Amino acid sequence: MEKYLLELSGISKSFPGVKALDDVSFNLKAGEVHALLGENGAGKSTLMKIISGIYQRDSGSYRLEGREIDELTPKKAQELGIAIIHQELNMCTDLTVAENMFLGRESHARGVIRQREMDRQAAEILKKLKIDIDPRTVVKKLPVSKQQMVEIAKALSTNARILIMDEPTSALTDREIAELFRIVRDLRDHGCAIVYISHRLDELKEITDRVSIFRDGRYVATRNFAETTLDEIIAMMVGREIKEKFPHVPVAKGEKILEVSHLDSGMVKDVSFDLYAGEIIGLSGLMGAGRTELVRAIFGADPIENGTIKLDGEVIHVRHPLDAIEHGIVLGPEDRKKQGLCTELSIRENVGLANLDRICNRWGVVRSGVEKELTRRAIKDLRIKTPSGEQTAKNLSGGNQQKVVLGKWLVRDARVVIFDEPTRGIDVASKVEIYSIMNDLKSRGIGVLFVSSEMPEVMGMSDRILVMCNGRITGNLVSKETTQDEILRCATQYNVQPNVQSATEK
Repeated sequence: MEKYLLELSGISKSFPGVKALDDVSFNLKAGEVHALLGENGAGKSTLMKIISGIYQRDSGSYRLEGREIDELTPKKAQELGIAIIHQELNMCTDLTVAENMFLGRESHARGVIRQREMDRQAAEILKKLKIDIDPRTVVKKLPVSKQQMVEIAKALSTNARILIMDEPTSALTDREIAELFRIVRDLRDHGCAIVYISHRLDELKEITDRVSIFRDGRYVATRNFAETTLDEIIAMMVGREIKEKFPHVPVAKGEKILEVSHLDSGMVKDVSFDLYAGEIIGLSGLMGAGRTELVRAIFGADPIENGTIKLDGEVIHVRHPLDAIEHGIVLGPEDRKKQGLCTELSIRENVGLANLDRICNRWGVVRSGVEKELTRRAIKDLRIKTPSGEQTAKNLSGGNQQKVVLGKWLVRDARVVIFDEPTRGIDVASKVEIYSIMNDLKSRGIGVLFVSSEMPEVMGMSDRILVMCNGRITGNLVSKETTQDEILRCATQYNVQPNVQSATEK
């Protein structure tokens, strides 16, 4: 009989109106990377929170090294050697690296914190992991990738034997991902058991030993990753075969909808491009290239210092987001929790906030029937998994939260829809649904502009690709005629001159 470090059996967990887990099982070996996969709402995060003591199970058994564990709290889980790194990093950014690593476990001598001793211990752990970070550095001065490394170091400072990583690569570059994988392999080789949650299936082959699939709160199967194809994994995740990863739909290009000329905004310098009806433009580039800053300026979230924006041939003045919304330009932002949602409000209230001009009567009173109908449409069209429109946004999975962000805008009569990283943290089936939405908008003559850090996604869904580097457009490429090499070449042209020739003019 095979020996497991962790064994869960018959685990069930319910929330009001939702059965998140239904009689599921999971086991974990020491010295392995075990990927946990499933669509958004499949129960992955709930299971991980049960393992780490954040949630209490309703039923089922929990064994660690063969010993039954009854009540489990986050503190007790930490004492047992279980640590979790959440997708949204949970750090005190005004404290140093060492202070974060030992927060709540500070080294004391006669009631006085021994800062030097904590710095020394933190330096030892960072050195062991081959992470080049000064433990005295204030965390907010570190890039996201380095903060991710600090989270790992913090977990290991508690002598963690089980490390749970939830979408750890979602905000990392390829180089940073390679560094993270080096650390993961090193931890595995030293006997640490790692539970790895990711929607980026292509990266799993680099580190994964076994994979467990969940669907609709139920356990489906566990497989040795090397003996399973990605197509088989996807079919088990969604209960059906997804034949086309990027369902690109050709549509005849219509009239010019959006014209941006010589736009300056912060780091964005002298950007010009056109967007046509029946067209999807992808914005590509390395992290920090200025893609998000550009779409924020177009939406009015950041001030425009110079340049013009024309919509349907008419100059429009976008001083703040309300101006953009009134003209029919809408944005699904990159950070859904801080910028896209009011997480303490319901789905209905979030949809209503974005559509007050439509749901209120002439006296400013909300017409509840209209509000509920818009909410019903958003839930239906985006297949949001929720018992009702009254579900609080914070209680939804990350993917379903993203769908609410999109849904509140898609019920409007928009002319231009901008998506900033719309599929980040979303499972493969939900990605296809969002791609279908983009195609539907395109077919209806709506201009679509989207930012993505996944090059296959940009190439697969775009008609044209605008490549940015150092705040400028350095490439305007026809998707079906270009290559990844050409995109990367444009993405690294730091000395390019402005006013790149349009792909439509070649």
